[in-house]
Amino acid sequence: MITAVFYKKGRDYSGFRVSGHAEYADPGEDIVCASVTSAVQLSANLITESFHINAEADAVGDTVTLKVAETCEEASRIIDGLKTHLELLSEEFENTIITKISEV
Repeated sequence: MITAVFYKKGRDYSGFRVSGHAEYADPGEDIVCASVTSAVQLSANLITESFHINAEADAVGDTVTLKVAETCEEASRIIDGLKTHLELLSEEFENTIITKISEV
């Protein structure tokens, strides 16, 4: 199962950690893992490369972590969009993704 933890400060999202495997299909054929990977990469790239928001991104093994240095509306909206996307995938592909919110 993929676990996505979204970090929140008050009303704003300040980062996320996504880890694990969906185990929906064999490696290399798992459309859930591919969808999550693509969404996470897009979100991280929007924050760091397109909007040039000061953030620390790290990918180790099957875990991707991103934390913004200072919360801002643009980053919070992108992270909220990622959360919504993963929740919709979770509804479509049951028992593959769990989302959590962690107050920081």
